[in-house]
Amino acid sequence: MENLSPQLLVRFISVGATLFHVVTCNERRVERLITLAAARIKGMGSPLVWTCTTGLSRDGEVLPDTSDPLKALDFFMSHPGPLMAIFKDIPYLWRDNPVLIRKVKDMACASRGRGKVAVILGEEDRIPAVLKEEITTLTQDLPTVEEIRAFLGQVREQDPTLAAACECEPGLFERLVVAGRGLDLVDLERALRMLRLSDAHATDAVRELLENKRRIIQQSGIMELVLDYAGCDQLGGMENLKHWLKRRENAFGVDAITSGIGLPKGVLIMGIAGCGKSLFVKAIAAEWRLPLIRLDMSTVYGGVFGTPEVSLNTAFRTAEAVAPCVLWIDEIEAGITTHGFKSEGGSASRVLGSFLTWMQEKRAPVFVAATANAIEMLPAEVLRKGRFDEIFYVGLPEAAAREEIFRIHLEKRGLDLSGFDIPLLAGSTKGFSGAEIEQAVHSAAFEALADRRVLTQQDLMIMVSRTVPLSITMAEQIKRIETWAFKRAVPASGKFT
Repeated sequence: MENLSPQLLVRFISVGATLFHVVTCNERRVERLITLAAARIKGMGSPLVWTCTTGLSRDGEVLPDTSDPLKALDFFMSHPGPLMAIFKDIPYLWRDNPVLIRKVKDMACASRGRGKVAVILGEEDRIPAVLKEEITTLTQDLPTVEEIRAFLGQVREQDPTLAAACECEPGLFERLVVAGRGLDLVDLERALRMLRLSDAHATDAVRELLENKRRIIQQSGIMELVLDYAGCDQLGGMENLKHWLKRRENAFGVDAITSGIGLPKGVLIMGIAGCGKSLFVKAIAAEWRLPLIRLDMSTVYGGVFGTPEVSLNTAFRTAEAVAPCVLWIDEIEAGITTHGFKSEGGSASRVLGSFLTWMQEKRAPVFVAATANAIEMLPAEVLRKGRFDEIFYVGLPEAAAREEIFRIHLEKRGLDLSGFDIPLLAGSTKGFSGAEIEQAVHSAAFEALADRRVLTQQDLMIMVSRTVPLSITMAEQIKRIETWAFKRAVPASGKFT
């Protein structure tokens, strides 16, 4: 489907198209675009608008006795001269309604050569089969970067505070443009208005836009915008991963990556649970100053938001609208596995096909960061070169990495490191994951707080002694993961443990 624009609509009308179906979730913006198209056609005038509650209206004036869709269509067909009408609720009514479907088909035929154009708005691309030969389907995507830049330019001219902030901070305006991607102009305007009503400084507009974007993406239910970033300074070990990240930043420059220029394709991070895969995905977004969107594959198969294929395609369109961004596919093996996807067919096969096609053909600057605990469950088509730039294996941290992890978590609590024997702590936690070390520090800090005293080395040693790490309780599974990853993935920390 092509994206609606006044120019495209006029071009279709000029070659004889009379009936359109626009897939949209924003009727106000579509109505504005159609009105602009009508103004470019000689003698057309402003369009009529029909809803099931008020009937036909034009410029605020309601035409009586037109709330019935059949009567509204009769009025449209009998009106002399050129005319454009927008029908907003027809898709809700034409299901199991053959009379209405036939009337719409008759309207399309009767409008040819008479300068009449009807535009039906709907939220889904579901058209009765009998109408498909008569109707032209368009979609109304979110505003492009050019539209957002033009809109923010108008706001800057009218808002002295924002203009002054953009003048003092040269890169602010472009950061606003990037933060505004994925928002409709209405949401963009609302976020800026809220900022003006608050006591926040104009430079906080970027955070306000991201927060507004988070709320909108959260409402979709399929994805969430993650705002609690963690930089590479919060990662213990993982030298290879950090080096990989830095090399791409050096090649393209963080400003170019932030604007979507030269953004790499993606990375697959597999390994043992609790060893920092999710933390590294957050570090990618933080280091490259990109919005981070999380997609849970179990939600795709939940059925709450339609079929898995529809949910996945919705997620991809959302990511492309927000781009440049990092799309975090958490536990990718939960939705794309080798277990029966070819023999059983159905949704599993279609989801795999949709994912592979999108990864291969996507043009929007969306960096895909997928994490997996059981990568051996993924089909070979997903793992082959070209889907992801690299596959990394994150294993249990070595002694130096464990020292770094202890330092990070102790410094977070504002403790003086000179009071702790970090090498001893690292040596006593061999086989611990980063999450287990963090939990040991957290539990020890809680016990010290309960006794109203400062955390000590002894508190940490007690908690370490009480912890049975995953490397012992699930030793066979971890060994199997390490065996698979050997020579198939790049180790995150230089060598396997």
